[in-house]
Amino acid sequence: MSSYTIKDLEQISGIKAHTIRIWEQRYGFLQPQRTETNIRSYSADELKVILNVSLLNKYGYKISHINKMSSAEIEDKIFGLNHLDAEKERVVNALIKDMVSLDMLSFERQLDNYIAQKGVEKTITEIIFCFLERVGVLWITNHINPAQEHLASNIVRQKIILGIEKLPKMYNNAKLIVLFMPEGEYHEIGLLFVHFLLKSKGYNVDYLGTNVPIVDLKYLTEYKKVDYLYAHITAPTRGFKMNKFMEQLGQINKDIPMILTGQMMQEYKGSVPGNIRVLQSLSETMGFLSSL
Repeated sequence: MSSYTIKDLEQISGIKAHTIRIWEQRYGFLQPQRTETNIRSYSADELKVILNVSLLNKYGYKISHINKMSSAEIEDKIFGLNHLDAEKERVVNALIKDMVSLDMLSFERQLDNYIAQKGVEKTITEIIFCFLERVGVLWITNHINPAQEHLASNIVRQKIILGIEKLPKMYNNAKLIVLFMPEGEYHEIGLLFVHFLLKSKGYNVDYLGTNVPIVDLKYLTEYKKVDYLYAHITAPTRGFKMNKFMEQLGQINKDIPMILTGQMMQEYKGSVPGNIRVLQSLSETMGFLSSL
């Protein structure tokens, strides 16, 4: 059974740990267990409760009022929220609850419904990225069971690949963009989204995927005219050294522009070779892709 610290709840729900403690003291909807050293431990059911309560509270319901509602009443109120941002948060919260419950049929149904209404691109930017951001820290720090991570991420991966396959084959741009992830990197969803966006604009894409050695990139650039090398780096294995990778990448071919994006690049402060450009946010990445 999954258990979560109060900091986990803070990271997933966006509610400060101090506020959660106050709610716990004043109301009855949270009843964590405590370790021998008096550290709070919250169950998956309590995680679901805090997600529901935080959503209703954010959109106008007082905690004292929510505390008097049954679980069914809370669910009804959540589905009755009409604000567009509330609808997005409701779907993200539902994905998180389904993931921790291992209810992957419901998880997939949530995604399918949103894709049917909004399309793949909006589902990724409005729902999937927010979902990944809110649980990503827990994945990296092993506060979510690997089975939960693999089931959820593979369903997301399948939806993006299906979206790529359904795009019309336009090929109206001759530029070749090679997409890859370095050795030790297996978090593919961000790079798949870039693939989707580029293909939707008609670019010629070679998708190398995960765990690509530098020697393979060098071989490719020697035999094909490559206009851009593009890497997305989220959370590679412990042996990965960013400075070393940056140096090796920059030496492959100094005439090829190279782009680096991903969670690991958001805080990068090291040196960058002249032919490499680091994009540190989703808006920067979207702007760059639009300018190609």
